Amino acid sequence: MESELDYWSAKALLEWQVELGATEALLDAPVDRYALEDQKPKAAARAATGTEAPPAPVKPKEVDPVAEATKAARSADALPSLRAAMEQFEHCDLKRGARNLVFSDGQAGARVMIIGEAPGREEDLQGKPFVGRAGQLLDKMLAAIDLSREQNVYITNVLPWRPPQNRDPLPAEIAMLVPFLERHVALAQPDVLVLMGNISCQAVLGKRGITRLRGQWAEAWGKPVIPMFHPAYLLRQAHAKRQAWADLLELKARLSALN
Repeated sequence: MESELDYWSAKALLEWQVELGATEALLDAPVDRYALEDQKPKAAARAATGTEAPPAPVKPKEVDPVAEATKAARSADALPSLRAAMEQFEHCDLKRGARNLVFSDGQAGARVMIIGEAPGREEDLQGKPFVGRAGQLLDKMLAAIDLSREQNVYITNVLPWRPPQNRDPLPAEIAMLVPFLERHVALAQPDVLVLMGNISCQAVLGKRGITRLRGQWAEAWGKPVIPMFHPAYLLRQAHAKRQAWADLLELKARLSALN
């Protein structure tokens, strides 16, 4: 016959179970007492101070860089304010690795506006587009048809900041900076756009394949557009200079026809 527990033994066993967390005789689901123990100090602290648990942190709203660029570009009513808007734009990581914003060179309001691809090392250092060897070749090309950045040509790039190691711009980078470029064209009011290289064609025309597109007139943003080989390409591929000369003559003829 089993002996019954005396009062003190039963009381000790009950206190031991309570200490282990067995404070309910029956529940619908098991309880993790270890997790409850972790919460006791926090609950006690809130009870002592009379404060509630802090609200869960609110996840920051994701920013659409294209929408932000469009808004900033539209707010610019002149070229200086457009430059200021681009300098204040914080959503392009290229800005953090570049030395200077490369905005433009030449004569604002000129009949011809050249759009290059992105700054290189020399452009990044000086803050002007087309100032290296490619820029020197460009000046010679323009002079051959009586044009110059000092008198009647305005120059900019798709990207105002140099990509690391002169890599090609990413599609997302082009997309977020196109609103600034489109506004740049609207404020500069050229008669003709010259797109030099694949990146420029992609940004303005939505097409790539400069060997197929070059010399063929198109239209974008209400302006006649002619794609041409980039001078940097011509420095590497001298045989293409004959085609570049034909494109320059086509540009000269179009300018004469628009007079």
